[in-house]
Amino acid sequence: METTAPETVNHPPPLHEARPKVERSSVVPPYWQRSERTASKLSFNSSSENLGRAQLIRLEDHTDDGSDQCKALWARRVTIDDYVVVSSGTAPGLGAYVVWNCTVETLDGGPMKMIKRYSEFDELRQQLVRTFPQAEGAMPPLPPKSFVCGSDIDVFRTARFRPRFLERRKAGLSYFLNCVLLNPEFAGSPVLKDFLFS
Repeated sequence: METTAPETVNHPPPLHEARPKVERSSVVPPYWQRSERTASKLSFNSSSENLGRAQLIRLEDHTDDGSDQCKALWARRVTIDDYVVVSSGTAPGLGAYVVWNCTVETLDGGPMKMIKRYSEFDELRQQLVRTFPQAEGAMPPLPPKSFVCGSDIDVFRTARFRPRFLERRKAGLSYFLNCVLLNPEFAGSPVLKDFLFS
């Protein structure tokens, strides 16, 4: 009777071990990480036993490729430095609005400063969706414009100017701008240029 040795299956290393981890100090959109996947890794990671586990999102960096997509990229990162509540001086919250002080760091090193209102971010997103309907999923939603806290209209007017709410909105707007400006599909569009230079 012949004895057969058990078959050994070599699974590829997990994706997070494929490359050394590189620390980045800026927000990088999800399509900028170099992918090292082979057909066998793809098969292993999408097998039925692995479908129940949450998969990490991989970021791809194509800045060294010299492709046409890379040529469209011109921004390194975007930060929203701070905000200012502009008040009309009448009743609390009535006629007041927030302006966001933004800095775009370009690849050639020069910063661009701009001041925008939430409504301008909203208009940018709407125009990008109209211009690039197939890419709506690549754009994160904007943070909420305000939140409702009771039926008292004065509380509602002033709640949207609370620092905690504005800090969360600041983070959401920063994430949105980074995802849009660092996406080669949007980076060279006239819609985005109109937003930046208006």
